[in-house]
Amino acid sequence: MFLCPVCRKPLDDGAKTRACPSGHCFDRSAQGGYVNLLRTNRRGSADPGDSSEMCRARTRFLESGYYEVLRDTLCDTVSQFPSRYILDAGCGEGYYTTAVMKALRDIASPAKLLGVDLSKTALRHAGKQCPDGEFAVASLFDLPLPDHSIDVILHLFAPMCEQEFRRVLTGGGTLVTVKPGADHLWGLKEILYDKPYPNDEDEAEYEDFHWMGRIFAEDEITLRCNEDIRALYQMTPYAWKTAREAAGRLLSMETLETKISFLIDLYLAV
Repeated sequence: MFLCPVCRKPLDDGAKTRACPSGHCFDRSAQGGYVNLLRTNRRGSADPGDSSEMCRARTRFLESGYYEVLRDTLCDTVSQFPSRYILDAGCGEGYYTTAVMKALRDIASPAKLLGVDLSKTALRHAGKQCPDGEFAVASLFDLPLPDHSIDVILHLFAPMCEQEFRRVLTGGGTLVTVKPGADHLWGLKEILYDKPYPNDEDEAEYEDFHWMGRIFAEDEITLRCNEDIRALYQMTPYAWKTAREAAGRLLSMETLETKISFLIDLYLAV
């Protein structure tokens, strides 16, 4: 399914390299199997995307099971849509990609999963966790995919690329977005802020998409050790926008109780 980022022709499925008919070649990583199709470095870095520290923190936290309610709800939701190709846009370390793949195999779905992210570190982990998936380093604003080729796009906590998502979705395809609910991580925010504020729950409107409805996924969790609290903090935006004193309060704690709340919005490509 992946296209050459130079000439936009299809890439073959070589074991060590992916090549197009024009002769452009792209090596598969030996550590995870992803292919780097990022032609333009938009961030001015040799290794754009989330840092290795953030990837490790997110992996520790998610694989500890704290967001299982979102994982399971997402798997149930995606399993309802007949699909040939599913794209996890901003797949990170592949936690949700892997879970969705397993859920689809459990119902004997033939769907193939693709994952795209800017972080090589994240994709190394994703490729190992989900060897049946296909992963590429690429920008969500310039997806190396054919027009109208994807049946379902998963879009969790990543930049919204409305026009590009509509380009690659089939007519009648589904965009599944996930964002925090009003009280998400309220217990953490009470530690960091004197006056925490709720997240906006208004559904977004996108041209060429019809909003079909919303699914809520909520739970109360208890982080059981300081390392898990640090991992959660490091994987959120609070890690770079919180005052040092407030961060110190949180990072000195050994346990933390908090609500988690997610909004799963479904959009039909029209």
